[in-house]
Amino acid sequence: MSRRFSLLSFGLLAVLAPAQDAYKASVDAWHAGRVQRLGAEDGWLSLIGRDWLNPGENTLGSAPGSTVLLPVWAAPARAGLFFVEGTTVRFRPHPGSGLLLNGQPATESVLKADADGKPDLLQAGRVKLFVIRRGNRVGIRIKDPENPARKSFQGVPRFPVDPAWRIEADFVPYATPQVRQIPTVLGTSEPMTTPGLLTFKVGGKDFSLEPMVEDPEHPQLFLIFKDATSAQGTYPAGRFLYADMPKAGKVILDFNKAYNPPCAFTLFATCPLPPKQNQLSIAVTAGEKDPGLH
Repeated sequence: MSRRFSLLSFGLLAVLAPAQDAYKASVDAWHAGRVQRLGAEDGWLSLIGRDWLNPGENTLGSAPGSTVLLPVWAAPARAGLFFVEGTTVRFRPHPGSGLLLNGQPATESVLKADADGKPDLLQAGRVKLFVIRRGNRVGIRIKDPENPARKSFQGVPRFPVDPAWRIEADFVPYATPQVRQIPTVLGTSEPMTTPGLLTFKVGGKDFSLEPMVEDPEHPQLFLIFKDATSAQGTYPAGRFLYADMPKAGKVILDFNKAYNPPCAFTLFATCPLPPKQNQLSIAVTAGEKDPGLH
């Protein structure tokens, strides 16, 4: 009996070990892709500025006091003007500025913001600029591929991959999707839609998270959460996690893929923060750790 049990155990290990190795390899590959995107020429680590625009006229250039200030090596003192009406931004280049708009010499144009899809891209030398819209505010985000933060980037620390943190959750749909006001690092809030609640167990205890859906045309569940590791090894403001939409009332939450928000890497991001209902009392010892950049 003992020998049969030993053989059975050995057989199970022989089956499970390759599966666990394959799972770890898949998470490692996912993480490698994320690190590559962070360190890309136009990734979050290339951000060097974010300036909010005022209603009416706003100046662009390297002159001190410019509304949108560019490095002296990238642009003349006066490079152009942004005109803001509501959330519409029109750009007028200064003659001889040398600025490009979507790869062509810039002319006076209304600029498409990031919230409208792929934004129009202004370029001053290697520096790139585009309009961002957050609620009723519009601003200019500035990127430089030679930003020292990008050049010195060496990856993101994380917990060892642990299959135990790949958890099956039950999806409890709301009768109708609910709109929540999600806080942001700007001190504002943004409306986001949640289709229901995810309930799951860790160590025999019940927990829940409320996911959001960012884009109904390409639906995924987006979770913004904190846990007992926040500010104790992981980023203080919390972490993000994506999951596939429910299948037969079930959702897989793979906390090994929990990752830092952009605000962990730059002061110029506009991250959402975890709502109260997504602040877990347990320590989620999986996924990315605090990179400790600021």
